[in-house]
Amino acid sequence: MGQAGMAEAAVRYLRSTGSARPVEPLPRPDLRCVGEDERAPVGPGEFRRVLGNFATGVAVVTSPAAEGESGPAGFACQSFSSLSLDPPLVTFMVGRTSATWPRIARAGVFCVNVLAAHQGALCRGFAVSGADKFAGVAYDAAPCSGSPRLADTLAWIDCTIHAVHTGGDHLIVVGRVDALGTGDEDAAPLLFHKGRFL
Repeated sequence: MGQAGMAEAAVRYLRSTGSARPVEPLPRPDLRCVGEDERAPVGPGEFRRVLGNFATGVAVVTSPAAEGESGPAGFACQSFSSLSLDPPLVTFMVGRTSATWPRIARAGVFCVNVLAAHQGALCRGFAVSGADKFAGVAYDAAPCSGSPRLADTLAWIDCTIHAVHTGGDHLIVVGRVDALGTGDEDAAPLLFHKGRFL
């Protein structure tokens, strides 16, 4: 079964049970797109340099502790976007090597926390690996998923995993929006541009 077929089968299973069940991460495919004796059309350094000119908002994606986990999971994300109005869907991209993604997949739900300009330190805390990312962080439970809803954010979007697609060295995660809300709508957003916060 191909990668897309596996993702579709996982979604069908979730729908058939009528409840959020664990979604296992997809196996890493062979990502080679050029032969060993060929030059890649675009080097990763140049790709990163040029695409860094596109300013993005910053969010923290969180999920509650799945069965057997000691605590909630979360990571900083700048590849978040709305996807569909009807039905309401959002998407984020996560690296295949992420240690946090399998925990979110097992939970089957997540909350996107859109960060405000003053939350750069919070973002950096969620960008590291191996630490207790929630130590000293104020949050409550999102109403549908129970995912951590971080304090003082611009907005939060509470979701159930709807589909997972492959995208090179990343996964494209689609979430069905179950609830959402805003914080201080007059606050400025945290933006990321050319490797730094604006």
